[in-house]
Amino acid sequence: MSGARPFDSAPLSVTALSRIIAGLLSVSDLHDVWITGELVDLRASGGHCYMELVDKDAGSGRVNARIKAIMWANIAPGIGAKFQRGTGQRLQSGLKVMVLGTVNYHPSFGISVVITDINPSYTLGEAERRRREILERLKADGVIDLNRSLQWPVPVLRIAVVSASGAAGYGDFVNQLYSTPRRIRFSVELFTAVMQGVRTAESCIAALDAIGRRVNEFDCVVMIRGGGSSSDLQSFDDYALAANVAQFPLPVIVGIGHERDTTVLDYVAAMRVKTPTAAAEWLIARAGECLDRLRQAAADILAAATDRMAGCNTQLSYCEGMLPTVARAAVQRSRATLDNARLSLAGVRASRIVPEQSRLGAAGDALKVASRAIVSRAMERLDASAGLLGALSPEATLRRGFSVTRTSDGHTITSAGEAAEGTVIVTTFADGEVTSTIINHQ
Repeated sequence: MSGARPFDSAPLSVTALSRIIAGLLSVSDLHDVWITGELVDLRASGGHCYMELVDKDAGSGRVNARIKAIMWANIAPGIGAKFQRGTGQRLQSGLKVMVLGTVNYHPSFGISVVITDINPSYTLGEAERRRREILERLKADGVIDLNRSLQWPVPVLRIAVVSASGAAGYGDFVNQLYSTPRRIRFSVELFTAVMQGVRTAESCIAALDAIGRRVNEFDCVVMIRGGGSSSDLQSFDDYALAANVAQFPLPVIVGIGHERDTTVLDYVAAMRVKTPTAAAEWLIARAGECLDRLRQAAADILAAATDRMAGCNTQLSYCEGMLPTVARAAVQRSRATLDNARLSLAGVRASRIVPEQSRLGAAGDALKVASRAIVSRAMERLDASAGLLGALSPEATLRRGFSVTRTSDGHTITSAGEAAEGTVIVTTFADGEVTSTIINHQ
């Protein structure tokens, strides 16, 4: 082999070779160099962070080169935090990074790169950096979570769509929405907008304004876009458009990218889906859930009513069977109550009524005696009064020699002055009357 050392020269041991390599690296210009590559097999152990940096062929994905790398425990947390602040994500395998490091050689572990710093901007890129700035501005304005916090109407059936006229994505959305086997009736109205190019944000804002003027006619807004390159999505990374979506009074569903593509709108809209078809599927699923809840509620009501009726029928049958027995028992109880009352009355009669009857009988006899005595005394008083009245009566007085003189008209004369000459008088005696005329009055 050309340039090879002869066999008789002293061979190098692995240790000697390692020292030569280490010496070469120590004098080389491989200290604090920026290195780009894709992270592979990132793992942590004992606070240190181990990984590989690889270069892949853009077409085939084949690894063209790889080198070991390490972040020591004293700086790994700081580098990870710096990367997350700058990119919004943690360090992980599959990311393309730019790191600052020194090439090191160890006799046991070989060549590796000791990482001391990282450039998040390389991973984030200009577009991503701009996106993060917009999100930070929306967050500072206090509007970033407004649309996501809106309450979804129940059900969601009246759909306002922001999309390009005649776009395949809009056609897929409508076909999917109207072909549901559950026959849910959706109402869809298209508000035409430009979905790529420099007029995208302005056109979409105009469509949202048109919907906002009729906000009571819709349950939500669907902003969809079909296929296209990832670079076309940069038109949706617009602060004014994002602010309009974030503050829109209806929930907004965004389906303008692919599974790995994101825009600012994905962070502010109430719902983010991958494709227009996925937006339709989400709406169908939500309406289906509402329909299922209604059907379940109806089934629960029917089951509850059936159970209630069955329980009532069972209770009624029980009552029908118990009614004769209950009636007989009630009659028997009443009879027993009457018998007890009768016995109680007999006891009361024996203990209270009979003695009272005896007392009443004795009182009656005493009353008869007393009444007879009272009547006898009254008769005696009457007889005495009658004798006295008889003695004092006018007839008795006349019999004693007295007389009564009256004028012819019945007026009693009690003095001589009352008898004028010519007056006809009638004198009453005990045995008759004498009529006279006064001739001389003295």
